[in-house]
Amino acid sequence: MNSRKVVAVIVMLFVCVLSFAQGGKKLDKIIKRDYQIIECSISKMSDKTVEYSLPGETVQISLDVAQIARIDFASGRSQTFDVSANTSTTNTSGQAVASAEMKPNTIAVLPIPYVNSGTLESSEEMAKFAQNDLYNKLLDKSANLFPLTIQDLRVTNSLLHKAGIDYKNIDETSIEDLQKILGVDNILAAKVSYTITEGSTASTYNSGSAKVSNDNKKVKTSDVSTTNATTQTYYNYMVYFDMYKNGTKIYSQSRKPFLNIKDSWMDSISYLLKRSPIYVKK
Repeated sequence: MNSRKVVAVIVMLFVCVLSFAQGGKKLDKIIKRDYQIIECSISKMSDKTVEYSLPGETVQISLDVAQIARIDFASGRSQTFDVSANTSTTNTSGQAVASAEMKPNTIAVLPIPYVNSGTLESSEEMAKFAQNDLYNKLLDKSANLFPLTIQDLRVTNSLLHKAGIDYKNIDETSIEDLQKILGVDNILAAKVSYTITEGSTASTYNSGSAKVSNDNKKVKTSDVSTTNATTQTYYNYMVYFDMYKNGTKIYSQSRKPFLNIKDSWMDSISYLLKRSPIYVKK
């Protein structure tokens, strides 16, 4: 009996020691750039991602290295991640986005916010239309923009889409980051703000006839009055026009169209483009 008790005690001690050893296992620590600390077991690392699992779990989680400031390994070694050495930037969601290859003397047209300044509502359809209109004006005047090359609009929008940027949040991204994402050293940014008002005009037309009796004494008259009312819609635009070169604003103007008619903002775009520093008269 005594020997059995001794064996049982030894087994219990072994189990306790083993459990303590497993429970006290040192973990790796990932310190993110937003100061969040993740205690985990890192299984794989590359120049782009780090894969790890949380304590008590086997599911592998992937984290972009652009979000990591430092890793303190269980072995005692630490590794710091220098974001300036990475060829990526981050989008508005905090996700890493690869920078495009820089193409010198290239200009890109950004999506153009088209906003009702009264209701603050924006139109995606009109934003795309405005961007296309400005892009086509650049193409038509490409000979006057030499030596600049105009980046294809599909390329611009595709790169922005991958970075999670559109006409709604374009103003939240710095010009420096936009240049890295698009791979251009020149950027054309514009914005169209507008309000719609209505006015009424009335026009009155009078017509009549007179009849004289046979004795030349009695006169009969018949008058007809007609009033026509018309409603006129007025579009009050304001166009904001900015140009950047190597992250520096080189031109900034705003202009109201001369006429308050629909789509008259396009005239202001043409006016400002022809007076910009990139336009050379020939």
